[in-house]
Amino acid sequence: MNILILGGTIFLGRHLVDAALAKGHTVSLFNRGKTNPDLYPEVEKIRGDRTNIEDLQSLRDRQWDAVIDTCGYFPHIVQLSAQALAGSVERYVFISSISVYGEPPTTPGIDENAPVAQLAGKYLADYAEESYGNRKALCEQVIENELPGRTLNIRPGLIVGPYDPSDRFTYWPARLQRGGKVLAAGNPDAPVQIIDVRDLAAWTIRMIEDKQVGIFNATGPEVPLKMQQMLETCQQVVESPAELVWVDDEFLLGQGVTPFTDLPLWLPGSANAMMQVSVTKALTAGLTFRTLKETVKDTLAWDNTRPSSTQRVNGLTAERESEFLALWMKSNK
Repeated sequence: MNILILGGTIFLGRHLVDAALAKGHTVSLFNRGKTNPDLYPEVEKIRGDRTNIEDLQSLRDRQWDAVIDTCGYFPHIVQLSAQALAGSVERYVFISSISVYGEPPTTPGIDENAPVAQLAGKYLADYAEESYGNRKALCEQVIENELPGRTLNIRPGLIVGPYDPSDRFTYWPARLQRGGKVLAAGNPDAPVQIIDVRDLAAWTIRMIEDKQVGIFNATGPEVPLKMQQMLETCQQVVESPAELVWVDDEFLLGQGVTPFTDLPLWLPGSANAMMQVSVTKALTAGLTFRTLKETVKDTLAWDNTRPSSTQRVNGLTAERESEFLALWMKSNK
């Protein structure tokens, strides 16, 4: 198959390239060439900016079995690529998000039939100020309007694994590797849903091969996972003598700690619905998962190749963590 990827050199994009090439497919990349431009010398690279109509013209007289849009965030911009590719691709695959159900959603067990934001006017640029999740939902609708019956909307949860620039999972194995007293956030039994980027990429390519359309939530694992289990698995993999110190939601919120960013994967109270999304439809369509141990091991191996001076995008600094732990200990004497 011939597959066009919009983006293709950051995180999920590069794993999609790897998965497609591993299956013998032909891949073309359309991007600006600003990030990792030397990756994949064997792959066709079409340079252009998706916000530029003239650049998109270079895609009109070509034919691909599918396009995978990894970087669509604004409806008026996504519409440009959908219009340009409507006559050039059999299928438009859009990487959306479970954030379409709310940020975070409030109802556990949400499936693909749950309501999302809807287009209410024809001026798509007016939606630029909407929230991330709303914009993703609106992008899905714009694509379906341009390619009716030919769209595949994949709604991942938190994507983790090697080359993740967000540190929203990497923080934990790296922190446990460092040892000492580790601030473990919230309820040890809080649910956790994550998906290894390689599992998501391989399944996306299989969905294209199977000519699937429609909407699919895509997160994991198949068997429910809890925060304590996740942290202890990280601890086992790194063989760390670290001590987990569980700190409750109320204390963390009272100290101004931001859920999901200051402490990745931590969501207090009812916000845990974001970690309880139904993926039954994706499982039926063949989504499978590697072990958490493998994800932790490979993520940490990649993270250890980064310069020691790398500043983490998310997660507490050592200094802030020590400060909060000291306050917690003092408050519980």
